[in-house]
Amino acid sequence: MSGMRSFVYSQFAGRVVFGAGAVRDVAEEVRRIGCKRVLVLSTPEQRGPAESVREQLRELAVGVHDGAQMHVPVSVVREAQAVATQLGADGFVTIGGGSTTGLGKMLALESGLPLLAIPTTYAGSEVTPLYGTTQDGAKTTGKNPAVLPRTVIYDPELTLDLPLPVSLASGMNAIAHAAEGLYAVDLNPVVRLMALEGIGALSRALPALRDAPRDTGLRADCLYGAWLCAMVLANVGMGLHHKACHVLGGSFGLSHAEMHAVMLPHALAYNVPAAAPALASLSAALGGSGNAGDAPGEVFTLLDRLHLPTALSALGMPEDGLDRASRLMAERAYPNPRPLEQARLRMLLADAFHGRAPRIDIGSLS
Repeated sequence: MSGMRSFVYSQFAGRVVFGAGAVRDVAEEVRRIGCKRVLVLSTPEQRGPAESVREQLRELAVGVHDGAQMHVPVSVVREAQAVATQLGADGFVTIGGGSTTGLGKMLALESGLPLLAIPTTYAGSEVTPLYGTTQDGAKTTGKNPAVLPRTVIYDPELTLDLPLPVSLASGMNAIAHAAEGLYAVDLNPVVRLMALEGIGALSRALPALRDAPRDTGLRADCLYGAWLCAMVLANVGMGLHHKACHVLGGSFGLSHAEMHAVMLPHALAYNVPAAAPALASLSAALGGSGNAGDAPGEVFTLLDRLHLPTALSALGMPEDGLDRASRLMAERAYPNPRPLEQARLRMLLADAFHGRAPRIDIGSLS
């Protein structure tokens, strides 16, 4: 008899259209979800691609609203709701990264209208039932399948002009989803396969992308890996890394993808004593030694290879905020392999703030 443990796996239903040039099918896909008057959403920076989508939709689009912002402020949701109501929208199409997708998800949740997402980064929000908003310096999150897009169009050609540093940081953010999934309490064999495949695809493609940022094949590999890593985030609970990033993003407004990249090796190092098998598999997926203790350093080295920031200070984190951040991280119980101890979290944050290599502190596991 095998040693397979019991598990539960739920498949979130949704249509995925993947391929170079897939965005050209957007009108057909909008009709497929039953919409005739969609509002196209974007950030101000993505107004051009949003207008292009609107042109392809012709009479199926009622307008473009480019008010999406990072961390989805509640005021931004209210503004978009007002625009959608005024224009009589019967659905939403988002084009952009996690900020725009996040806005679309909140509108879908509160209106019940269908959503179609066209991601242009590797954030992965488009396939997760997770949502969040910020208000008064605090981030509120939730989980509800109602926020999921009916259809996701993945077109690697839309990522060709994504600035290289943003592409690389977004890819590391995706790897973080899968890395934490490997030690989730509700992990199952299907999600584990997705995690390892996604990490492998991204860890191979991202360094190559530095030398060929407009290679459509590499962009497709990154988008494929990001999709798989996001499916991990959709299906299992996250631990210390994501809690830390919720605190830092909501309280200090740090750049989302770069913050996730900076924090990942340190969160992994914290969990090595309590999650060695998971981190050994992470190391192997990265093409490393296959030893658990090496995984945090291998992630840190990958950040350096990609020329990404390795310090919270470089992202604008105030040093006098470290005490507050460690307190907030330890305040509420969280499903993490190792108990969250404020003093040790403060040490972790100090290392991340200064850009030091991650330290494995075996300490007390009680």
